[in-house]
Amino acid sequence: MPGTAETPASKPLPGRKAQAARNDGLILDAARAVFLADATAPISAVAERAGVGISALYRRYPSKDILLRILCHDGLRRYNSEADTALEEPDGWQALVRFLERVVDADVHSLTVHLAGTFTPDESLLPDVRHSEKVNDELVRRAKESGQLRRDVTPQDLGLVLEACAAVSTPDAERTGQLRRRILALLLAGLRADGELPGPPPRAGEFAWRWKRDPGPSAPKPGPGAD
Repeated sequence: MPGTAETPASKPLPGRKAQAARNDGLILDAARAVFLADATAPISAVAERAGVGISALYRRYPSKDILLRILCHDGLRRYNSEADTALEEPDGWQALVRFLERVVDADVHSLTVHLAGTFTPDESLLPDVRHSEKVNDELVRRAKESGQLRRDVTPQDLGLVLEACAAVSTPDAERTGQLRRRILALLLAGLRADGELPGPPPRAGEFAWRWKRDPGPSAPKPGPGAD
């Protein structure tokens, strides 16, 4: 009769490690909520919401900058995961629709928009940034090949769609979700192949400026005649 011993992957974590893992989940969930409401909130607000001591938080995340970077990276991975899943859909248009719906429902874009410019990105983000660019290109290409997406839509337009949805917010989370789905449906109707769009499309990298960290009000201002 085969043995029933647990594999290493299925064994429960030792007490301290299990507690650390629980604390980590509490901290990240609290950080998402706190920084979605106010990206300038102090890290102590995260510890208070998570119900952990500030020392426990700092052991895992030595600075607010590191915590914000990890939060953003987590959101980027979720974005890529949703895109990869959507690309398994054989119909190009349905793949794009499914992707946008799932990202809006998961509120992934709201977090990244709120965090832009609040921390210093590092090279650890680059592989996932490149992957997001690749899947955006593929989603748009396949949707165009299906004949249902306008020919003048670019991968960068997806960011505009998601930002429009993320801008919708009410005190009621359920109602916010309903309204975001409604505006997404309106925007998807506009993405269908019909007529021409006004103005030039967004350029690749056009919104990269937002990731430059804000030096704050104490930064020296350019003098008269400065370029």
